[in-house]
Amino acid sequence: MAEPRLPESLIQSLGDQLLPVRRLPPPWVRTLGWLVVVAVIAAGLLAHYGATHMMRRFEAAPDIAMAGVGAVITAVCAAWAAFTLGVPGRSSRWAWLPLPGLLLWVGASGLGCMRDWLGPSAHIAAFHEASDCLIFIISLSVPLSVLLIWLLRRACPLRPVLAAIMIGLASAAASAALLEICHAFAVAATDLLTHAMAVAIVVLVNALMGGRLLQPALK
Repeated sequence: MAEPRLPESLIQSLGDQLLPVRRLPPPWVRTLGWLVVVAVIAAGLLAHYGATHMMRRFEAAPDIAMAGVGAVITAVCAAWAAFTLGVPGRSSRWAWLPLPGLLLWVGASGLGCMRDWLGPSAHIAAFHEASDCLIFIISLSVPLSVLLIWLLRRACPLRPVLAAIMIGLASAAASAALLEICHAFAVAATDLLTHAMAVAIVVLVNALMGGRLLQPALK
């Protein structure tokens, strides 16, 4: 007579070993938490470099300011999309959320290439100067990406590679926006090229490594 009770006792035993799982905050809350870290970095850069030079550049070339706004929008939307993709049942169409900001960022940055002809008096970055931008964006994107990956691992994303791409885009866009605080020259073709290379490298590395780092949470 003891055998029929075996499944019930096993279920009871397993149930007693279960631990309560703390519910994750909504994606927008986690996005805000990550942005607080970005804001702290921005405050540190502003304290070191000041805002005077940046504001003068924005006044002289409004398209640079628009590109910075586009980068900020891209960073916010890509981070939000990454956290949202970590919620079961959410559509992969959330990956399109950063597109408007990305178009504004790229389009406004492209206008800076015309300075070679329209503003010959402006200081245009040489290749070795533009390479400093590449190093800055990649170096700053590493800790921002690591933080996002660490936060997202708890969410167990069902599309780890797509989420990792959003992480790379958010980190690179935030780094490019922070670069405007200490950027010392006008945007030219060489500068735009190195920015694009930096963003592509960050996104690609996150897609390759970030996707693998997010996958163990599924096991």
